[in-house]
Amino acid sequence: MQQRRQVGAYGLCRDDGRVLLVRGSAAAQFPAVWHLPGGVVPHGEHPAHAVLREVGEETGLTVEVTRLRAVLADVVPFPDADVSLHTDRLAFDLAVTGGALRDGPAGVTDSARWFTPREAAAVPLAPFTAELLGLPVSPLPAGHAGPSSFPPLGDRRLRFAAYGLVTDPQGRVLLTMIAEGYPGAGLWHLPGGGTDHGEQPEPALLRELVEEAGQLGRVIELMGVDNLHNPAAFGPEGRPLDWHGVRVIYRVVVETPTEARVTEAAGGSTARAAWFTADQLDDLPLTDVAAWATGQRVG
Repeated sequence: MQQRRQVGAYGLCRDDGRVLLVRGSAAAQFPAVWHLPGGVVPHGEHPAHAVLREVGEETGLTVEVTRLRAVLADVVPFPDADVSLHTDRLAFDLAVTGGALRDGPAGVTDSARWFTPREAAAVPLAPFTAELLGLPVSPLPAGHAGPSSFPPLGDRRLRFAAYGLVTDPQGRVLLTMIAEGYPGAGLWHLPGGGTDHGEQPEPALLRELVEEAGQLGRVIELMGVDNLHNPAAFGPEGRPLDWHGVRVIYRVVVETPTEARVTEAAGGSTARAAWFTADQLDDLPLTDVAAWATGQRVG
């Protein structure tokens, strides 16, 4: 099967103990299945912007993001199209600021309703929605859709990655240097990298931490999401590509730090790894996301 990927952004809206759900229409990959409002993030769009737009279109409500609650991934086979579709799903807590609840226009959803937990447990739920609501998860059957239902191939590239603000008990920060031949070469970056097909973000980050620095860590908090769109990124492929990177950032602790050493095979994107004290960060050339996570750049 072809391995294809996409990113979805979804909103968790609550009101007096109820949660807002939308139902898949006859045009959806899974008709009559209820899920959190939201959908696929278009190429280049920030997931936090996408969820505001999607919720407005599907429910008529205006909302604002209060925080990124969770990130999870799933893989669904589509035998008719010979595709295995991996979706990275970002769930945001939302606050309703206006509008009036209504069913969306004709599209992939056909109804929007508030549900109590008991009511939600009684309808068919998408597995990711059931998991986020703490309800029993029932797997869906293989999906049925044509090739046009999936992200197009070509010179567009989607990269979903997990990175960590990694610290030790002494308060040092672990950073990795980007290798020559990769965008940002020579800058110090957060440990982490792209997730594999079928891989959850937290295990992916801990795997990358071992490969890039030889450290064993523990994820303690989800910090946020960073979006990077470069329509002419030039990397090891040898030609410009339209890159869209979605990067989730976690706080990670290494309880028993060791000397940082790159352990992945030669030719990777990481040249060096090192621990730094807080006062040493001021003089380092940092990537934007590393500067944000370490407090060297606000916002």
